[in-house]
Amino acid sequence: MSDAEAWKDFWATNARGQQGGCLPQRWAAIEQAQRGCWHSFISDLPQGAGVLDLATGDGRVLGWMQAARPDLVLTGIDLAPDLPTPPEGTTTRGGIGMENLPFQNSMFGVVVSQFGFEYGDVVSTAAEIARVLEPGGKVGLMVHRGDGPILEHNLARRAAIDWVLTEQQLCTILRTALQSPVGGPQAAAQVAGAIGLLGSRKFGEDSPAWEIPEALRRAILMGAGAGNDAIFGVIAEIEARAGNEIGRIASLERACGVADGRDGIIAAFADQGLTPRDSHDVCEPSGRALATFLTFS
Repeated sequence: MSDAEAWKDFWATNARGQQGGCLPQRWAAIEQAQRGCWHSFISDLPQGAGVLDLATGDGRVLGWMQAARPDLVLTGIDLAPDLPTPPEGTTTRGGIGMENLPFQNSMFGVVVSQFGFEYGDVVSTAAEIARVLEPGGKVGLMVHRGDGPILEHNLARRAAIDWVLTEQQLCTILRTALQSPVGGPQAAAQVAGAIGLLGSRKFGEDSPAWEIPEALRRAILMGAGAGNDAIFGVIAEIEARAGNEIGRIASLERACGVADGRDGIIAAFADQGLTPRDSHDVCEPSGRALATFLTFS
């Protein structure tokens, strides 16, 4: 699964007001650290500066910037075609890759990205950033870390999903139970409940090892009156979403590998005449680094 396919479903789902599972439950503390980093970065930007946010997603970074500096002209792009409604006072556009920006030369005073730049082609994206950046402009990149809590959290989720779908083969077992002469919705729901209980003991109640069986159990009971075909449709949808999450985690893992190759990122910008100005860790309250913040000009 490509990165584009992996994240298309995620942002389409979030655009409908639902939530994904890509970030740890301690997201509030992580978000606070991220927001503080961006507030510091934009504090000395010129009045009315134009800012382009690459791989903007839900426009989270733009929203933080708009709240702190409403004078900035804030634009975001993302490869996913369907994006959530952007924060008020900002503009976002979907279906646009970082490697081929639809903007004129020297159009932005600032180009930023949070957990996005490392998902693209580093060399091509650095060239595009340099092209659309004004002379003397600034670049700020918050990139993943392979040793950080975000990848750790998602690898744990992948292990739990694999346990449910592959080791336990829950969806296959439920389809068989629903069609069995001695089975049916009640029996299938009991199987889902039993697997969910095992999953919660093995991985925790907040893990997909409980979430997926419980969602299937409820779907089976609620759809009992509609017949097996309707239940099979819901099982397929839940199975597909779990598969999409595995794809996103693989995408995240690849991005962490790119981000950990700092020398390659620095060299790509150097080739475009952009000099590294600062590199520092972004940390949780515990002091553990969750990202690295790189600046160029």
